[in-house]
Amino acid sequence: MIFPAIDLMDGRCVRLFQGDFARRSEYDTSPIVMAEQFARSGANWLHVVDLDGARSQQAGQSELIIQIAKQSGLQVQTGGGLRELSQVQHLLDNGISRVVVGSLAIREPDLIANWAEKLGAEKLVLALDVHVDSDGTPWPTSHGWQKRSTHTLWQIMQNYLDVGLRDFLVTDIAKDGALQGANLDLYREIMHRYPLARLITSGGVGKLDDVRALKGLEPAGIIIGKALYEDKFTLAEAISC
Repeated sequence: MIFPAIDLMDGRCVRLFQGDFARRSEYDTSPIVMAEQFARSGANWLHVVDLDGARSQQAGQSELIIQIAKQSGLQVQTGGGLRELSQVQHLLDNGISRVVVGSLAIREPDLIANWAEKLGAEKLVLALDVHVDSDGTPWPTSHGWQKRSTHTLWQIMQNYLDVGLRDFLVTDIAKDGALQGANLDLYREIMHRYPLARLITSGGVGKLDDVRALKGLEPAGIIIGKALYEDKFTLAEAISC
C-alpha cells in the first residue's frame, strides 16, 4: 500500500529535509487539491502530518485535516501535536481513519496503551523516528528528533506488541528527505524480528527502483512524499510498479 504524504505548515504543503524546519521546501498546490489529485491517481490512503503541531506540541490544523479527508474521499492517518485523548477522539469522530503518535509513544507508553484500550489498537499508528548508531542499533528520538530515547527500537516495539499494538511507522532520520534510497536493512530486520508487526516505511524514496525495493519486502505500507512533489515519478507509477 502506497501512502502519499502531505506535511502541513500554515495550511500549506511543505517538505522538510531530515526534519529540519529551517530547511523546508514549500509548494504552491493547496493540500486539498493535492489530496484530490492523489485520489484520482489511485491512492486509497493519505498520510498527513501537522508540522505546526509537531513543533509547538499543540495540534492546530485538525479542522483542515478533517476537510482534506472529507473532500478527497481518502482514508487518512494523521499526527502532529496530539497530546490529549479528546483531540484524538475528535479526529476519529470526524472521518479520520487512524491517528499517528510519535514522541508521546516514546515518552508515555502507559498513556498510549490506555488510548489503545479505549479507542481500539487499530486506530493508532506508532511513529518511531530512529537514529542508527555506528553499531547498527536504532534509537528512537523525540522532541523534533533532538532527544534520543534510552530504549532501543527493539525494546519499544516489543513493549507495544506485548500490549496488542501492531501498526508501526519507522523512519530512518538520516534518509528522510534525502531521496537517496530507504534503509532496507533496517526494515528487513524489523520484519524478521517482529512478523506480527504491520510496518509502514518512511524516508529515502527518490526513484521507482526504491519503491520496487521496498515492495519486495512486503511491508504494510510505504510513505512517499518529497519524490512526488519533486516529480521524480508519479503516484500512479509508484502504485503500479
